[in-house]
Amino acid sequence: MNHIFNFLFEQYSSYAPKDVYLEITAVIFGFASVWYSKRNNILVFPTGLISTSIFVYLLFKWQLIGDMLINGYYFIMSLYGWYIWTRKVDSEHVTPISKTTKKEQLIGVVLFVVTLLFVFVVYQFFDMWNGWVAYVDTFTTALFFVGMWLMAKRKIENWIFWIVADIISVPLYFYKGFTFSSLQYLGFTIIAIFGFLAWKKHLVNSLQTA
Repeated sequence: MNHIFNFLFEQYSSYAPKDVYLEITAVIFGFASVWYSKRNNILVFPTGLISTSIFVYLLFKWQLIGDMLINGYYFIMSLYGWYIWTRKVDSEHVTPISKTTKKEQLIGVVLFVVTLLFVFVVYQFFDMWNGWVAYVDTFTTALFFVGMWLMAKRKIENWIFWIVADIISVPLYFYKGFTFSSLQYLGFTIIAIFGFLAWKKHLVNSLQTA
């Protein structure tokens, strides 16, 4: 049992206790945010803001610039999504769950490519192309950027991007030495699958009653 514990958490022995507690706190609020997203609840955004702000601080301290950029973007998009989700499309209804239009799909592709180029430039500037992890980081960052944008617009396709990126992030964060974050992404993957199914059911019911 000790061997398993050491394998999972030995890397934290060199971390300041404050940083470990902060990561755990960020993970808890991150879980809460994804759970509220699954339930189509506006609390997805305030809980997400708390989680991402903590991670921005920690990732900057740990010099993980790519991951910090992701969380900084999450913070900004959470504010945007909070506005979109509360904006009324008429006198009674707020922005509903819907599928992406052709235009939004094109914007998603452009956002994906632009994100790849942006992260590439950032990694070049900070001389961070130090192995395969940087390339995977670039890819997952683009997935997360598009996923967050789609979630902010209440598009059901956001879950597809989250699921793929979360699955990749489980071993990636463990390899980086952040076991709690790795476990967080494992939980995110499970919740995202159920989130997609819940949103799909909600969308079908909405179309049937329209």
